[in-house]
Amino acid sequence: MTETLTIDGMSCDHCEQTVEDAVAELDGVTDARADETTDTLEIEGDPDLAAVHAAVEDAGYEPR
Repeated sequence: MTETLTIDGMSCDHCEQTVEDAVAELDGVTDARADETTDTLEIEGDPDLAAVHAAVEDAGYEPR
């Protein structure tokens, strides 16, 4: 399953990597790809979306 979220606050490659790293370590995530140009995060797998939102927020960004 692929889930795409909008993420506010990413402005560079470092931001993308920070979001990807925060989400990639969650149970059920097999891949995570952030793109600051489209403000999106694509997640492969079957993670708990509440945990994804919490991880993104803990990393300093705003999921929608």
